[in-house]
Amino acid sequence: MRKSCGERIARYARRPGERYVWAGCAAAATGFALASGLTPHRVWGWSAGAGYALAALLAWGSAPRRAARAVAVAGAALLPLVGLMAAGAGQSEVAVIERSGHLLATTGSPYVAVPGSVTDFNPYLPGMALFGVLPGDPRWWLGGVFVATLAVACPRGVGPLLACPLVALPFAVGGVDLPVAGLMCLGLAVAGRGRPGGAGLVLGAAAALKWTAWPALPVALALLVVREGGLSALRCAVVGLGTATAVVLPCALTDPAGFFRNVVAFPLGLTATASPAGSPLPGHLLAAHVPGGRVIALALLAVGALLLGVSLAVRPPGTVRAAAGRLALGLGLATALMPATRFGYLVYPLLLAALAHEPAHRGLEVGDRAVERTPA
Repeated sequence: MRKSCGERIARYARRPGERYVWAGCAAAATGFALASGLTPHRVWGWSAGAGYALAALLAWGSAPRRAARAVAVAGAALLPLVGLMAAGAGQSEVAVIERSGHLLATTGSPYVAVPGSVTDFNPYLPGMALFGVLPGDPRWWLGGVFVATLAVACPRGVGPLLACPLVALPFAVGGVDLPVAGLMCLGLAVAGRGRPGGAGLVLGAAAALKWTAWPALPVALALLVVREGGLSALRCAVVGLGTATAVVLPCALTDPAGFFRNVVAFPLGLTATASPAGSPLPGHLLAAHVPGGRVIALALLAVGALLLGVSLAVRPPGTVRAAAGRLALGLGLATALMPATRFGYLVYPLLLAALAHEPAHRGLEVGDRAVERTPA
């Protein structure tokens, strides 16, 4: 029987090596605090470093294993989140969401029509602005949606994943990718239940937040074709596209030029203002250091998308685990090949990989084992 990401970590935690895992996380977080030039990142690094170090000490002694993990989650995710919100500090996307919410409420469009600086751009789809309309700091709602969706899609991995630095950092400082990834996981899981309408609604909501969610829809459709048939897949497609269109289209029609500049031209590097996303991954290195590298990176990205589409047609996934694994691979390649990319985008393949190792629970994947036993 497959073990979930959380069970695997828990099994490893029963070994003496757990203390070294937390110690390594403490060293990495502290080093991050020393190296970063951003105040929210430094705050997170010192808090997370202390939390991981205390977790390592607890793991070294006779304290319950759950206590060490709880301390790691508190130090790396919860305490820096509360502290940064109290201080009004966060990554730039928090201010972008707050401004977009205000613009949506007052003008009907969440975009600055003629952005002049990088902080004027809003590369997110209109659904993200709803987090800025809601009262309070957007991070409450971003984190709440993430935890709620993950608790349904991948319940046994919530604690270990929140303790993971790649998740804990965006959770505390700004995390716009977390609710998108959580909804993607939930959408695949609901499709595994044989509920195409619900899957379409969830995936449509994710697609209304950010472009990165759109690859999840064809993967879910391929899964539904295998498990439920073409009519169920069509229903999922209609609901998903209808949900996304209902959110995106009114804003696009209100200010089509602003919509194009912010969510199409800016992410593709077609504006005079360059995107600040520039982690040294292959796509960015090609774009920055090779003549014509941006075109090469975009061509490789298109080839990767084509190969993913071909794989869905030739060998569609028959289980949620297989679908999550396929999507994790595709988004991992996309993160590596995008000209404007960040290490933080790796949270997508990480969470989907966790779902790929999550065992069936509470009927979430009814029939998965039967499908897995069925000969190809």
